Amino acid sequence: MIISKSKTKEAVTQCNVSGEFYDALDAKVNELIKKAEQRAIANGRKTVRPQDL
Repeated sequence: MIISKSKTKEAVTQCNVSGEFYDALDAKVNELIKKAEQRAIANGRKTVRPQDL
């Protein structure tokens, strides 16, 4: 798991966080990272940068 459950819970200030939310958020973050990595490689770089998001 990439995301921090405690930091996620801190960020959600007015609602409770379900257990399923953490898994869905983690999957989305993994997807973003994979796409960013592919973009960096496509641009001839070995470093993932903010613009890759």
